[in-house]
Amino acid sequence: MKKTFILVTTVLASVFAANKGFAQDDELVRVYRWYNPNDQNYITVADGEYQEGQMLNWNWKEKTQIFVAYRNPAPGRVAINSWYNPDTKDYASIAEDEFSDDDMIKMGYTGKKLQFYALTRRGPNTVGVYRWYVPKNHDWVTIPEEANTDAYYKKGYRRKSFQYYGIARSADAQIYNQL
Repeated sequence: MKKTFILVTTVLASVFAANKGFAQDDELVRVYRWYNPNDQNYITVADGEYQEGQMLNWNWKEKTQIFVAYRNPAPGRVAINSWYNPDTKDYASIAEDEFSDDDMIKMGYTGKKLQFYALTRRGPNTVGVYRWYVPKNHDWVTIPEEANTDAYYKKGYRRKSFQYYGIARSADAQIYNQL
């Protein structure tokens, strides 16, 4: 009886500890970049925004994790929205304070959709995130400062502009909820 009680208590304690850890992790979301070779466009997607099978079905390839962000608003965070331009087939992830909705609509973008929240100031283990633009096919791509930007420059991407900060990795990201 005593062994059963200890076993049940240990199992319950483990379950509660695991649930607490998962609750903290639920605040964070991995952010990926996908490439569509047919349209020669990139898209930035938060984990869970689309199913991986959908992305592959729509001919998106080269899934690459680029940083970690937050699911919820808080002080020091900015909303990042996805926009789509049906004329150029471009998907753009735009920080709430970069362009007004009217400006985005005038540029031909529609379908504004909240993706995640990013940091507005640099902290430990953060990475600057930049937007690059290629005039040839009117595509914007989101690239962290650690990425191989030479490869994008060779593809014609120019007009680098700062957007926000992401978390460089998720292994110890729980401590960044205190920023």
